[in-house]
Amino acid sequence: MLGNSVRAAAHTLGVVAGIVVGVLWLAVRVVLFAAAYAGTFLVLIPSWLAVGPGRVDLGRLRWLGSVPLVAGVVVIVICVVGFAVAGRGTPAPFDPPRRLVTGWLYARVRNPIYLGGTLVLLGEATVWQSLALLGYAAVMWLGWHLLVLGYEEPALRRRFDAAYRQYCSQVPRWLPRAGRR
Repeated sequence: MLGNSVRAAAHTLGVVAGIVVGVLWLAVRVVLFAAAYAGTFLVLIPSWLAVGPGRVDLGRLRWLGSVPLVAGVVVIVICVVGFAVAGRGTPAPFDPPRRLVTGWLYARVRNPIYLGGTLVLLGEATVWQSLALLGYAAVMWLGWHLLVLGYEEPALRRRFDAAYRQYCSQVPRWLPRAGRR
């Protein structure tokens, strides 16, 4: 009898340890992806562009750029956490969520993480008073739009089929509808 209890306890401990390791591994993947992606496209490249030609003097108004910059960072963090918690994956195409993420900010608009990135870049362009960075923000948004149309939406339709089609019929791609949940 005691042997069965020990085996059951060991089994339970093994299951719990597996869950903990799985959660920790997911957290590591999410942090690594977020740091590499955001670090490259939202920090490193913008910092190079900000010191180049095409600067405008906005005076103290430049600090208004802090508003979209901070808002964009908050949106990105919420989206990345949502991918991990609700989707059990990352925003990375090579490590996608296991479940379709339709809650959190994704209940309002289908691509909030890219909107957050665009807000960050627009905020940086304003704070750093950089026309080059403003152009980069436009190029990045266009790149994200083409990625969504050419890769993400077809891949999500294949992976989640009817659930994704229904989600698309209810939630706009880029701009949230007023008065919608």
